[in-house]
Amino acid sequence: MPELPEVETVVRGLQRRLAGRRLREVTLNRADLRTPLPKGLKEKLEGKRIDRVDRRAKYILAHLEDGTVLLAHLGMSGRILVAEPGDRRPRQKHDHVVLTFDDGAVLIFNDARRFGMIDCVAEAHLRNHKLLRDLGLEPLGEEFDGASLARRLAGKSCSIKAALLDQRVVAGLGNIYASEALYWANISPRRRAGTVAGRRADTLAAAIRQTLERAIAAGGSSLRDYVQASGELGYFQHHWAVYGRQGEKCPRCDCRTGIRRIVQNARSTFYCAKYQR
Repeated sequence: MPELPEVETVVRGLQRRLAGRRLREVTLNRADLRTPLPKGLKEKLEGKRIDRVDRRAKYILAHLEDGTVLLAHLGMSGRILVAEPGDRRPRQKHDHVVLTFDDGAVLIFNDARRFGMIDCVAEAHLRNHKLLRDLGLEPLGEEFDGASLARRLAGKSCSIKAALLDQRVVAGLGNIYASEALYWANISPRRRAGTVAGRRADTLAAAIRQTLERAIAAGGSSLRDYVQASGELGYFQHHWAVYGRQGEKCPRCDCRTGIRRIVQNARSTFYCAKYQR
């Protein structure tokens, strides 16, 4: 599943390319993805201008001029691609939603597994949308710091790794970047979440932000099913310190065992038992 940096990379590409453009034609090649497409979606979108594109957790939000917000999630294998005017890319089997803009650009929502979703919501009701209302701190937001993170973790007896994957604590943080951030913060993924406070929480909040920002700058993680809005793959997997590196030497200490892999809540965690405490 694309993680937050992949979604942020797509959002920034869409904002640069499509903000200010008007939707000329909407083609729906099926009536549903993970859930049914909203009734009247074609009529709600055609003729409208996109004012801006932003993100909440892993949800892509396209704000239209009339106060409607097009909400999309990539699911397991969803891709959003933009074909430039004159690009005669043949239609693919899983091109389920195709948006044509006034300058001839075409946005394609392709999803082989159909675990993605699309919805429409009024801007005034966006915060209370069922998919967004219980989300936690936005890790790239101005309000995200050690103090706010510590408040969300206070009293939790689960592991810090499990807490970071709880979307009610940190919105959009996934398995890869939780492992990476804990490594750079020098915190064991086994540590009880409620003990991460004070300076330790400050260090972890900074590590989460820096890890995500490095990934975004590099273009995402280049996972098998991930493609940026431009169609290009990312490169950040070359910079992972621990994720997927079981048995390799720790980049920051001289331990003999190297990077270890354990399973927490059915997810792989990679860490250095000597360096992380």
